[in-house]
Amino acid sequence: MRTTTILREGLGFGEGPRWHAGRLWFSDFYRRAVYSIDAAGADERLELEVATQPSGLGWTPEGDLVYASMTDHTVHRVGADGDTVLADLSEHCGFWLNDLCVGADGTIYVGDFGFDLDADLRDLGPAGLYERGIPTTSLVVLAPGGEVRQVIEGMTFPNGTVLTPDGATLVVGETLAFRLSAFDVAADGTLSNRRVFAALDLVATDGMCLDAEGAIWLADALRPRCLRVAEGGAVLDEVTCTQNAYACMLGGEDRTTLYVMTAPTSSRFELDGRRLGRVEACAVAVPGAGRP
Repeated sequence: MRTTTILREGLGFGEGPRWHAGRLWFSDFYRRAVYSIDAAGADERLELEVATQPSGLGWTPEGDLVYASMTDHTVHRVGADGDTVLADLSEHCGFWLNDLCVGADGTIYVGDFGFDLDADLRDLGPAGLYERGIPTTSLVVLAPGGEVRQVIEGMTFPNGTVLTPDGATLVVGETLAFRLSAFDVAADGTLSNRRVFAALDLVATDGMCLDAEGAIWLADALRPRCLRVAEGGAVLDEVTCTQNAYACMLGGEDRTTLYVMTAPTSSRFELDGRRLGRVEACAVAVPGAGRP
């Protein structure tokens, strides 16, 4: 078991880490902006302010930034025409928009919370939440132009979506069902053949990334750790962090640095207005692959 090194402190709540153009990009919910840092965690740059809280990030084939705007349930594209709304997904959202992944052809896969998790945990506690039952929500497939191509119902807090290097398989974490689910991806980007990729005992699968051996590194939102998981659910490796882990990405020059976004909690009632989030990192053996 290995431990991380703290690269940067002072984040509100970091999410959606992506390795892009030689830098680590990430969203910060409560600084309400997208930032990037260099491989060593220095030279933080403000890339984009998002008053409605950014989450998932990706890039189109043309190199335009795509991001999820959480509190107004919209997906945006930032290009030559500035920041434009690609899609308003309010009718498909139970609560805030969340993570997304952009395919090589520009297809966008985006999920949402499904319900107000922070308020329900505060009012009901974890046991009460599961006694009541977890509301499900949708995973939405958007065409590159923003048209809704498909809506996958019955997802339990879809999170951490990734695509294999050949673009043929999409894997998404269902955080509150403690599993990773896989789909076949058709030529038009639509999904079929939903199945369990890995069932994980009380592992709240959060932001994740693929490596070149087909394993998935995932953040366990209940604990200060990231797990490397094979299809079928075998845990191949573990990295311990200083705080709970909420997302991870393989980056660096050779894609063998595991960057982790950490915080003491994910509750907005405890974090908004504070600066307790961190970027942590650990060297691993197998480089990153696939998307994002």
